[in-house]
Amino acid sequence: MKRREFITLLGCAAAAWPLAVRAQQPAMPVIGFMSARSPEVSAHLGAAFRKGLNETGAIEGQNVTIEYHWLEGQYDRLPSLMADLVRRRVAVIAMPGVTAAAPAVKAATTTIPIVFGVAEDPVKLGLVASLARPGGNATGINFLASEVVAKRLGLLHDLVPKAVRVAVLINPANAPTAETTLRDMPEAARALGLQIRVLNASTSREIEAAFATLVRDPADAFFVAPDGFFSSRRVQFATLAAHHRVPATYFLREFVEGGLMSYGIDILDVYRQVGVYTGQILKGAKPADLPVLQSTKFEFVINSQTARALGIEVPPQLLASVDEVIE
Repeated sequence: MKRREFITLLGCAAAAWPLAVRAQQPAMPVIGFMSARSPEVSAHLGAAFRKGLNETGAIEGQNVTIEYHWLEGQYDRLPSLMADLVRRRVAVIAMPGVTAAAPAVKAATTTIPIVFGVAEDPVKLGLVASLARPGGNATGINFLASEVVAKRLGLLHDLVPKAVRVAVLINPANAPTAETTLRDMPEAARALGLQIRVLNASTSREIEAAFATLVRDPADAFFVAPDGFFSSRRVQFATLAAHHRVPATYFLREFVEGGLMSYGIDILDVYRQVGVYTGQILKGAKPADLPVLQSTKFEFVINSQTARALGIEVPPQLLASVDEVIE
């Protein structure tokens, strides 16, 4: 072989090395991310999840891939979605705020790690053996949204003391949360001398229909039960509540940017913490060894502009207990 041909051959081989090295590199782990919400109004939550991942060194597009699945309230998609994620053996399934997914998750896999954010007791949902020792392939955060039914109703009563008839809106497609609300609401209402009427909604059209019933059978106030789909429709809720001039209480602060009041957890922190646990599992932690966290920070928020529009004067003693007043 001539010297020039030899050098040319070496150059070709060297040029091929990077391609060969890249071909041998393992594919980035895939996170299957599920939320009950709509993507159009949930960018801040996706960012909070990625922030938690980043705290562990997991960076989307650099060393991990995230597949986003926004259910938009279509809970009937859960079984097929879970089956697909399991079939493709994603590295972790992250499901902040999808309490309704618990039955599908339990049935789908016992091996792929799952990080959840649920409003109900994950032990009762069958996701873990105990909070301190999950014992299986799932762990996450319990954000106790349903456990504060009595507190939320009490705050609504303090803000609108003349209200007697309260319409309670639930999403029957989110069975675990709906059942808890229906279980706890009657006793809480009796203690305050309130009458309740339960309305159902699983679509935006059904939300409109629920408010339309207030024309035929007026209520003094509106209580919206926790639900991820409802969170995606918060602008619709604010618009309808203003149109029907009914004071409404919600479960997250984000509703109060146009609505009246809320009492609940910091949802951004829930998504961030699910991201942290997901990143830790990618680094080798076992779900069985990561205790289920519980929300400890609750926010009471009132929109004073909405209150004035409804002719409501916020009592001084209630103002003293508010975490934030939105002007």
